Amino acid sequence: MSNDPSCHSNGHLSRRSWLHSMAWGSACWLTPLAETLGRVHLEDLHRDSRAARQIGRTLQPAKSLIVIWLQGGPSQLETFDPHPGSASAEGSKAIKTNVADMMFSEHLPQLADRADKLSIIRSVTSEEGDHERAIHNLMTGYRPEPTLVHPSLGSVICHSTESAADVLDLPRHVSILATGFSSRGGYLGPQYDAFRTFDPLNKVPDVQAPVDDQRFQRRLNWLSQVVEPEFQRGRLVNPQMAATEQTIQQATRMMSSQQLAAFDVTGVSQSRQQQYGDTAFGRGCIAATQLIEAGVRCVEVALPGWDTHANNHQFQQNNCAILDPAVAALLDDLAARDLLDSTMVLIAGEFGRTPKLNVAGGRDHWPHGFSVVMAGGGIQGGRIIGATDPAPPIEKEGSRAKLVDPQPVENIHATILHQMGIDYQEVIETPIGRPLKISEGKVIDALLG
Repeated sequence: MSNDPSCHSNGHLSRRSWLHSMAWGSACWLTPLAETLGRVHLEDLHRDSRAARQIGRTLQPAKSLIVIWLQGGPSQLETFDPHPGSASAEGSKAIKTNVADMMFSEHLPQLADRADKLSIIRSVTSEEGDHERAIHNLMTGYRPEPTLVHPSLGSVICHSTESAADVLDLPRHVSILATGFSSRGGYLGPQYDAFRTFDPLNKVPDVQAPVDDQRFQRRLNWLSQVVEPEFQRGRLVNPQMAATEQTIQQATRMMSSQQLAAFDVTGVSQSRQQQYGDTAFGRGCIAATQLIEAGVRCVEVALPGWDTHANNHQFQQNNCAILDPAVAALLDDLAARDLLDSTMVLIAGEFGRTPKLNVAGGRDHWPHGFSVVMAGGGIQGGRIIGATDPAPPIEKEGSRAKLVDPQPVENIHATILHQMGIDYQEVIETPIGRPLKISEGKVIDALLG
């Protein structure tokens, strides 16, 4: 993760830092349809899994991504992988969903009624059990390295699908209820960082001038003189200065754009707000739907508070009460607006929780088999990928939960990128000259039809 102090601040960016760092990518909608595969013989399909995946994918690649980020590490046993009656459950109960043989926590009744839209990967694995390292791993698909900051999933998507033809006034990558670990552009550059904003009940930070229009225009004129070629002639080339003029134009265009209304939830009907829940997270999910409809490529909505080392059951229940109505309403809204087929939804935290309660009634960090949820964008709903052993580990033998069909974190990334029409195996040269694949994962074919 980046050591940039602004990344760890709870405050918003200053206008100056915003103008200098928000050189957004000019990504636009991904318009080309997947190429027709033509006639493919059955034996060719068996030999070429990539061609088989193309057939299983929707005709048009997904356009957008919404990440529901459950920071702290939700317990799989109190959310999407309950084992009622087992030792691991530790008293937690489960309910049936609208999909046969799929059960959710009793605290997710609305999502249980929409399970046919969701696919649950219950056997996700990671090698990172520390929060910061695991967040980097889940957000980027790579384990952290001392010499390189990898780009987040949303940053990769915006970079890989950008086009000069785009006319969107808003940032293409947005983080709502931004935390200190919001998605970053990594080695792709700060122009791919997520634009950070907070409770949509409040105005978007740093988009209103603090002075009158005339004075603000004078300031812009003075700033433009600094970046003019005449001023730069004979001076050392500064890569940041080279992008400043475009950044200023994009920033000022956004400040005066009517598209800013996509962030505003104050005009939403009372009934719709109640569907999402009267919480900052619920409002964030409303704004996410509006931003996707406006043309934003990737939106991240964070719900922290899942690090339950003590009193696990109560805290998981409290968080589920916020998560359940908001995500259920989000799925309904996307479907009603004909956006669910073109918008992928990812629900994930950095890891899961141990199958055994500790002495404080909490569950500790568990990256050895946890749940990630996917929906929309051509992902087939109502499916379960993998399984975890309901028996808790025998600590004296150092054993871990047994997994069926384990899926490393990078496979989640490869699947999403594939559905977005991106060649996830493409090699990019980093600023230090190191060739690196966009993803080292493999597509989870069972999710695609």
